[in-house]
Amino acid sequence: MKEELKGPEVENVYVAIVQEVGEDNLPVFDVYFINESDDILEQVLITSKGYAINKETGEKVETTTLRKDLGGLIPFSAQKVEPIMEDVMALTNEYWVCFWVGNKMYDKKYVFHSDLIKEENFVYIPLLNLKGVLVG
Repeated sequence: MKEELKGPEVENVYVAIVQEVGEDNLPVFDVYFINESDDILEQVLITSKGYAINKETGEKVETTTLRKDLGGLIPFSAQKVEPIMEDVMALTNEYWVCFWVGNKMYDKKYVFHSDLIKEENFVYIPLLNLKGVLVG
């Protein structure tokens, strides 16, 4: 790809899937968008979808593509994007994020492969004070 067509590199901005305690003290999983940069992120848009190939039938399995407008995010903050059900975590989950910093538009695809969202891959995420999988 030509250099002039590449957008600016996204740094210190992440998507995380974390385990929290929900109603009735049962574990639930939520997706968070995290800004660990010094910049204010404006007009944050996220699309999410899950997909896989059924190993038995070879058939493609896909979720509906969801779109969400998060508005803006101040430096060193996080915002919940959506809950994620455990059966959807068995798919590869993709989050495409687009936002503005000043007059520059940034975008990045964050991919959680189906075998990534496991407790042995969890790390402590200080900004959320939770454990989960962080992609950046």
